[in-house]
Amino acid sequence: MEFLLKPWPWYVSGPLISLVMIVLIYFGKTFGMSSNLRTLCTIGGADNFASFFKFDWKSQIWNLTVVVGAVIGGFIAVNFLSDGSAIALNPETVANLNSLGFENAGASLLPPELYDWSSALTLKGSLILIGGGILVGFGTRYAGGCTSGHAITGLSNLQWPSLVAVIGFFIGGLIMVHFLYPLIFTA
Repeated sequence: MEFLLKPWPWYVSGPLISLVMIVLIYFGKTFGMSSNLRTLCTIGGADNFASFFKFDWKSQIWNLTVVVGAVIGGFIAVNFLSDGSAIALNPETVANLNSLGFENAGASLLPPELYDWSSALTLKGSLILIGGGILVGFGTRYAGGCTSGHAITGLSNLQWPSLVAVIGFFIGGLIMVHFLYPLIFTA
């Protein structure tokens, strides 16, 4: 049981991800979270408003297990497999986060400065959530998929566009963390 309360090492989780990808490739399926959003929107009737949502969503229903698994897995991890200990962050990272207004950096996975309702329901918090959602949605559509789809499925299938997208995701992440994040959270 002690093993379950700690993060799984790469040599356990990596082969499990590889096994899932081998099974998906064998059955000719692709994996990605953004395709689930398209499926859910189509089920909800979005195909009546935009041609992007006109596709055979019933062939993608199997992929909704990814969403269900992420929700159930997250619930199990937080409630049954977490010991509540602080996150091991580099002291320099903690100092940088403290300078941006994060008082207890590393104390939890979800800092209250971002994920607490009292922060999210402020004007600044709402703008960050709405703006971030729009940018993620646009970026996912523009890149033809999300990080999980490109980085896991696309790279497993040796797709050149996925390599370009993953490099772009990393560059965008670096720009966000080093340049935009300080502008947003010091204002």
